[in-house]
Amino acid sequence: MSEQLRIILIIIVSVSIFGLLVFVFVRNYIKNKIQYYLEEKNKKIKED
Repeated sequence: MSEQLRIILIIIVSVSIFGLLVFVFVRNYIKNKIQYYLEEKNKKIKED
C-alpha cells in the first residue's frame, strides 16, 4: 500500500510542477502579446 501511495504522490507532484511551469510560460507569452499590441495601438493613436 505504501508503495502505491508513494507512486501516486510522485505523479501528483510531477503533474503539479509541470502545470505550474506551463501556466507561467503561457502567462508571460500572453502578457508580452498584450504589451506588443498595446504599443502598436498607441503608435497609431499618436500618428493620427
